[in-house]
Amino acid sequence: MLDDGGELAVLDVREEGVYSRDGHFLLVSNVPLSVLELRVRSLVPRLATRIVVCDGGEGLAAKAAEKLIAGGYADVRVLDGGTPAWAAAGFRLYTGVYVLSKAFGEYIQHEDAPQEVTATELSEWQKTGKDIVVVDSRPPAEFRRNSIPGAFDCPSAELPYRMKDFVRTPQTTVVVNCGGRTRSIIGAQVLINAGFPNPVYALKDGTQGWKLAGFTLNHGCEERVPLPTDKGLAWAQQAAARVAKRYGIRSIDYAGLQALRADAARTVYLLDVRNPEEFERGHWPGALSAPGGQLVQATDTFIAVRPAVIVLTDNDSVRATMTASWLVQMGHDEVYVLAHGDVPEAAECGPAPEVLLEGVVLCEATVSTAELKSLLDAGGAQVIDLDSSLRYREGHIPGAWHVVRSRLAEQLKKIPEASMLVFTATEQALAALAAADAAQRVKTPVKVLSGGTDTWRAAGFALETGDTRMTGAADDLSYRALDRKDNVEQAMREYLSWEIELVHAVASDPDFRFRRYPAAS
Repeated sequence: MLDDGGELAVLDVREEGVYSRDGHFLLVSNVPLSVLELRVRSLVPRLATRIVVCDGGEGLAAKAAEKLIAGGYADVRVLDGGTPAWAAAGFRLYTGVYVLSKAFGEYIQHEDAPQEVTATELSEWQKTGKDIVVVDSRPPAEFRRNSIPGAFDCPSAELPYRMKDFVRTPQTTVVVNCGGRTRSIIGAQVLINAGFPNPVYALKDGTQGWKLAGFTLNHGCEERVPLPTDKGLAWAQQAAARVAKRYGIRSIDYAGLQALRADAARTVYLLDVRNPEEFERGHWPGALSAPGGQLVQATDTFIAVRPAVIVLTDNDSVRATMTASWLVQMGHDEVYVLAHGDVPEAAECGPAPEVLLEGVVLCEATVSTAELKSLLDAGGAQVIDLDSSLRYREGHIPGAWHVVRSRLAEQLKKIPEASMLVFTATEQALAALAAADAAQRVKTPVKVLSGGTDTWRAAGFALETGDTRMTGAADDLSYRALDRKDNVEQAMREYLSWEIELVHAVASDPDFRFRRYPAAS
């Protein structure tokens, strides 16, 4: 099925930490059973698409298949025996997350060989006053978590768009970093591919390499590379035109997009690669937010169907073209940039609306933050938090218990009895799904915190931190090395070694489909 040319989505429904640890296919999207109803319609928008659901043999895939079929998907199958059977048949499994994207970064390093600078060398450059600028190619939230001292944030798809105005002189050296390797490499190479005139380096091993070299990271920084001037934008558009020619990037107008969408036999993704703030100010109807750097870094979280039509949009064709150039190199055959990118007056604003799986049941009973505070003060409620274990550790409502929705049946038994159970999560829909599940299992009244934990925080109420009252293992998430509580340096070294070796692992995989293009003349 992977090789027959027809559309196929392979969905692994284990929790991310289990999926990462125990191994999975190369061409797969991880859609945990906990959030299946929230994610699958965006990942697999066409109900007639063939879907193969898999797990590690735990029985989760069968449950997911039942949900998908009930939700209207017409061609759903479960992989017999799951990933253990795949391995037993002689096929390869991969640990980690975003494997295809991570391997692609190493492929670009191997093939294009952008210059690298080590943390020690960069520190020496800073000390000696060398004319350099350090740009972090991760999204702002990751940049705030940890960053190289003196760095500015500029997600990788934004680099050719913003950097021409930002550097002081054509001699200024630009160093691009991320948390590890992929976005450092991709960020450096996108500037090189754009014809950026300055010396460009990727920071070898990113912030992890900086930490391993014994240097201190900053936390909570907000410095960002500003938007381009008209002159800077003109240069970026010329650069994008050169990149489009080299990689054969096709342009399509809105009428052409509508014609593609009218074909009921094809899956079409319309992805807006601008930053989320721009997206929310106005975007084409039906578009999903997929910031360009993240789309390349974690492609399987946005695109589950292969082959599919991918249409990228921004407001000036720069970021869309640069992102498209990476997707075609990754092996996607039909990638377009939507021309005349300025969105119409009838644009949609705000976040893209959630599209839930058909027929799901949500708990509609809610409490406000003020009502919940009164209930807790009176000892009249028990809070159940559905967020990731990391988000829970970083801040949750005092007294809350952490639960993973796919394990709700067992984990509910560990929560003390209360006169009411109040479910909360950053995504209210996730809490509402879990509360509806719980209502089928307990006699206790269940409600949902309106607006989720963020409204509690916004109201100024106290938060508790730490891993207290966990009802199970914190393997719902694949933890970054710097987010681990112990053996951090060992985890960083293991991660960086894993990333470097990926390109050799996938090169012998029959599903390896990366492409080379002639160098610019």
